[in-house]
Amino acid sequence: MTSQKLRVAAVQLNSQEDVDQNLRAIRDVVAGAAAAGARLVVLPENFAYFGADVGRRSVAERSGDLRAPIQATLSELAREQRVAIIAGGFPELGPDAQRPYNTCLVFAATGELVTHYRKVHLFDVQLPDGTELCESRDTEPGSEPVVADVAEFRVGLSICYDLRFPELYRALVSRGAEVLVVPAAFTLLTGKDHWHALLRARAIESQSYVIAAAQWGKHPRGRTTYGHALVVDPWGTIIAECSDRVGFVTAEIDRAYLEEVRTRLPSLKHRRL
Repeated sequence: MTSQKLRVAAVQLNSQEDVDQNLRAIRDVVAGAAAAGARLVVLPENFAYFGADVGRRSVAERSGDLRAPIQATLSELAREQRVAIIAGGFPELGPDAQRPYNTCLVFAATGELVTHYRKVHLFDVQLPDGTELCESRDTEPGSEPVVADVAEFRVGLSICYDLRFPELYRALVSRGAEVLVVPAAFTLLTGKDHWHALLRARAIESQSYVIAAAQWGKHPRGRTTYGHALVVDPWGTIIAECSDRVGFVTAEIDRAYLEEVRTRLPSLKHRRL
């Protein structure tokens, strides 16, 4: 078995409509995570902007434009702190300017943009508390699973509502994923009942580490998010979890343990469908 360990950080934010304020908060938390030994830092969905759709369109950037404010900040942070950063999602300009993609970005510790993933499953729901959300009205969906090499691990990318679709994670594991990231802004109502159960299920069935970054608290337009950023190991055990505050948790992921789990219970090799 290959002995390879990596300290990772799952970040918890309370992002608002002010991009500059959000980016300052991100600078602080990434610096803190790096000081705590993290080499990979995962930021939640809506990390740079959490507000009205018209504002989301106005701050959208073209993926790969490292002169644009959001991506320039992430690239500089990764380089300064010498950490890989996975940041998702943020509004990425696409062919329809009125419907930006919801995109997860992957930066190497050099500041290079490695790849991006566009959220496939969009959150169109009417919740029992009267909250109605229609992400597809203002967001173009992506179509492709994405796995990236990050700090010597194969990392499968997803965003928030994707978590409810196990077939996406099967596709990521089939592409070699050992670690699954879930940057999210789960609502308080759904999070309190489903967040932990779904994340542990994805870890167990995929026999992979799961790093779930989260939004927490109150946001514009009456949104309240659940928080509880966490890391789950391939056996389904939560090994680190945030309390109700802005901040981060760190955990060590270990390829030797991952390979041990996959060898001891080789369910991934037993798939028939």
